Amino acid sequence: MGDVDWAVIKAWDWTDWAVINSCLPYKRTMEQYQMRKKMWGAIDVNGNGYVSLSEITRGVRDVLNLGDVFDCRPAINRAYHYARSVAKAKKKHDDDYLEFREFRFFLQALRQFFEYYQAFSRIDSGQDGRVSKEEFLSDNIKQSIETWVGPIDDMEGEFAKIDTNKGGQILFSEFVDWALEKNLDIEDDIDED
Repeated sequence: MGDVDWAVIKAWDWTDWAVINSCLPYKRTMEQYQMRKKMWGAIDVNGNGYVSLSEITRGVRDVLNLGDVFDCRPAINRAYHYARSVAKAKKKHDDDYLEFREFRFFLQALRQFFEYYQAFSRIDSGQDGRVSKEEFLSDNIKQSIETWVGPIDDMEGEFAKIDTNKGGQILFSEFVDWALEKNLDIEDDIDED
């Protein structure tokens, strides 16, 4: 998962969701398409039509200009790989790169995975980038999770379901898969229609 700045992760309590939403133009409108084109031009500094994970990470920081709050590399990494995997047309460049036609998917996934990252950081009380069984089974965590996904009858069984690698802890990648399945929605973000 790489180095994690836990001060940034715990910044969820002052995340300005309206600003984040306005900086991620993923809707299918001409206005947002033009915004994406302009952003892409600033991110694709080589002008070669594709960007690496490193370039898109730098672009999230420098072009989207969301500052330290948005320095959540696991969410960026997951959105990057997701966007590359959903493209229907044959890629013009190596499969390791993101092309403009995938950029809208990236921005939309980034918004969603950033929300999941905020949720994950809230239940990771040990601030170690993973959620232990003890953390997950605590009453406070149960209440938060049920606010996000609805009632869960068997928290221990749910932990086992999420911990797909059976490592005894929930990693962010496992949490994202579960959150997608459950359609997780944290209570204090601003959802866009």
